[in-house]
Order: sequence, then C-alpha cells, then structure tokens
Amino acid sequence: MNEISTKTGVEKVAVQQTVESMMKVIRNSLINDENVYLRGFGSFIVKKRAKKTGRIITKNATIIIPEHYIPAFKPAKTFTERVKTAHNKKTLPAE
Repeated sequence: MNEISTKTGVEKVAVQQTVESMMKVIRNSLINDENVYLRGFGSFIVKKRAKKTGRIITKNATIIIPEHYIPAFKPAKTFTERVKTAHNKKTLPAE
C-alpha cells in the first residue's frame, strides 16, 4: 500500500480502502459464479473439481471427496512471459 500511495500521491488509507473494495468485488463475483478478467494481469476464475477417491493415511481409510468448486487465479500469458524473462535474466551466468 505504501508504494501505491507514494507513486500516486493518494493517501494510504484511501489506497487501502480501494484495494480492499476491489478484493471484495472479486470475492463476491466468484461466489456468484462470475469470473473476473483483468487484461494483461490474469483471471480470477471458479474451477470445478471432479469427484475423486482420497485416503486418510493415519486411519488407513478411503474416502470419497465430492465434486466441488474452488477459486483460482490464471495469469495472463503476457504476465507469465514477463515473469519468466525477468527470472531467466537473474539466473543466467555472468559473462
């Protein structure tokens, strides 16, 4: 929040309220099964997990995990490529 406040000149409290409001909107959208797309950044989506068999190792028991939905984030291709490029530059040996 400090960095955003410094770069924009907006008070830290206002920045915090704005970011928290944005997260609330994203959360409510996903609860209502509406995906949120942020161009160049990524998508907040609802993923469906299929029914599957799981194990409780401590009890040596098999359980059925029912079909369920989870929130997920899928980064934009441009965002992913920029992160990869930045990290590749850091790991390349110096000449």
